[in-house]
Amino acid sequence: MNLNSGLVAVITGAGSGIGRALAQALAVRGAALALADINTVALEETAKSCYGASRVSTHLVDVSVALQVNDFAAAVLEAHGVVNLVFNNAGVALFGSFEQTSAADFDWLFAINFGGVVNGSRAFLPHLKKVQSAALVNISSVFGLIAPTGQSAYSAAKFAVRGFTEVLRHELEGSGVLVACVHPGGIKTRITQNARVPSSLGISAAEHAKGLADMERLFVTSPEVAAATILRGLERNQKRILIGQDAIFLDWISRLMPISYWKILQRLVR
Repeated sequence: MNLNSGLVAVITGAGSGIGRALAQALAVRGAALALADINTVALEETAKSCYGASRVSTHLVDVSVALQVNDFAAAVLEAHGVVNLVFNNAGVALFGSFEQTSAADFDWLFAINFGGVVNGSRAFLPHLKKVQSAALVNISSVFGLIAPTGQSAYSAAKFAVRGFTEVLRHELEGSGVLVACVHPGGIKTRITQNARVPSSLGISAAEHAKGLADMERLFVTSPEVAAATILRGLERNQKRILIGQDAIFLDWISRLMPISYWKILQRLVR
């Protein structure tokens, strides 16, 4: 796929992390950008940093609400006329075991991390099918390849993104729309600092601090490297994009030892 032809790119979760890095990288290429986030201040900061973009529009959107995403799609078409790239990137995190997680917290995460991908795909897919050069890019996670303890909601949602994207890939084969699933490893973003702590059975401050420290030790890749890897993958028409040597290793070990990989990973971490 040629990314140097003034394409129109839609990015959710554009206020920080991989979303912001994607926006900046595409701006350098002269793309027009439709940026969405639930944080107005962060969204405007991203917009101001997108030097070189042919046009930038910003949209306050809760991706878990289908009506808002549909309105977002209509606003993007009104502002830009067409859509070539859609990055369903918005996501949140939640600490705690399954038994520590209330149904409300579980549903909250799932509505954003999986529901947001479904809503974005449903709203923008008809428009992607109308152009010659198009891609639908859904951001899963390395936790859509392996299932670590304490990540029941997050991992379930990211596995769901993976499965949903693979189905779309099969259904849209021959349509001209490149469907890609992205599995980032440990990326240096603020998703863990902003993670929700379960509100029902509770997690102590010490447990939360330890969980945060354990996670952040594994975050070794910058958002800028992640964005560059994604765009390079699209240019090579890759349908499955792994980000970081950690993602490559975890993909390998989960395939080689699908039952026992977690015990081995625990030993390696210790």
